[in-house]
Amino acid sequence: MQINTMDAIEILGTISFAISGSFAAMQRRLDPFGVLIIAFVTSIGGGTVRDLLLGDTPVAWMRDVNYCLLILLTSIATIFFKTHIKKFKVTLFLFDSLGLGLFTMLGIQKGIIFGLSPGICIALGTITGCFGGIIRDTLLNTIPVIFRKEVYATACIMGGILYFTLLYFNLKEDLAKVTVIAFIFTIRIVVVRYKVTLPKFGY
Repeated sequence: MQINTMDAIEILGTISFAISGSFAAMQRRLDPFGVLIIAFVTSIGGGTVRDLLLGDTPVAWMRDVNYCLLILLTSIATIFFKTHIKKFKVTLFLFDSLGLGLFTMLGIQKGIIFGLSPGICIALGTITGCFGGIIRDTLLNTIPVIFRKEVYATACIMGGILYFTLLYFNLKEDLAKVTVIAFIFTIRIVVVRYKVTLPKFGY
């Protein structure tokens, strides 16, 4: 079976967010069923919201059960390997950042397929990348990262702008995709490493 670039991105993104969700659930000491549910909503949450906004129903994971199986297998593997990984927080952060880049690109491409403007495509990319994490954090009774001072959604928006800029200058599409995914991943690591934050408002 031949796998194209977007299929590879969706598979890797699903795995990354399933691992991210699993580790977040295990940090909260949920049982295996709870871990599976959190992994599932983290992986499919953003894509489900995107597809509903586009009217593309049934949503993607309902049309292809293989993604549900992939999430299940990834969650089980993560539970078994948790004893070999000491730094849960670091692992969660890395896979969450990778999933953010992968799913942002997936959302942008979905908008392009529907013939939408670059601005709306970037918005769809941001929704696809962020909303799984929002649902995950809400279920775990945590303030979602996107609503805190960390650069999160901003990284998606910057990546989307970069993607359309690269296409404007005739960079090959597949290379542009990989560049943007790496850019978003790197931005997340840099801003957390050097504690770069957006302004925080309060009374």
